Amino acid sequence: MEIALIFSALALGFASGFHCIGMCGPIALSMGLTKKQATNYYLQNLTYQLGRVTTYSFMGAVLGIVGQSFKFAGFQSYLTILVGILLIIMALFSFGGKDFAAKIPFLSKFLFRVKMNLGKLLQKADYKSRYLTGILNGFLPCGMVYMALTASLAAGGIMQSAIFMALFGLGTIPFMFAVVLLGNLMTTAFRIKVLKLIPIVMIILGGLFILRGLELGIPFLSPPANSLQIHNSPMKMDMDHSSCH
Repeated sequence: MEIALIFSALALGFASGFHCIGMCGPIALSMGLTKKQATNYYLQNLTYQLGRVTTYSFMGAVLGIVGQSFKFAGFQSYLTILVGILLIIMALFSFGGKDFAAKIPFLSKFLFRVKMNLGKLLQKADYKSRYLTGILNGFLPCGMVYMALTASLAAGGIMQSAIFMALFGLGTIPFMFAVVLLGNLMTTAFRIKVLKLIPIVMIILGGLFILRGLELGIPFLSPPANSLQIHNSPMKMDMDHSSCH
């Protein structure tokens, strides 16, 4: 996977951290873990986080089928530009600190079912339940996750998209650990201020995806078209054929 994509995935995850505190933080806090439990305090929280990463990776792999199809058809650069445009559009809808996913009505029923199952799992304290809680948590409607999934389309394949989403999930973990460790030390006012900056970060990342899709030959930011296309071009094949005589 390209360095630019790795950076984008981690940046998306890191920028989503404060958003995750508001969306998923209450679930982590409701697990009833205390610092007196030492090992369980960290391991069960980590197990829960890995459950979220598993779901993100699975969803990335599913969308990777689409990305791979575009790559095989030779439209990868166009898809990357489209992804950049979509990221910018979604970021514009996110200004004001609101999650644009909350504005999608048909997700409400699905969200209700997921929360019901989460409530049952939160009553249990074993590692399996923590992991399943994380998996279900990963399916909760979330604008930041949808942004990351949109970006994963540009990764170019099933495995690449899954890795992209796994890196995104890993990028969110530091803040999710922080909310359990620090509790209410991160005030709502401070978090709201940071949330207002997230759309700006998303617009910047959208611009980077557009640059990448334009294939301007800029190292790391906008690399040229795949060299394999040059090696397999008709001119190259004719030259190889003539050299055999």
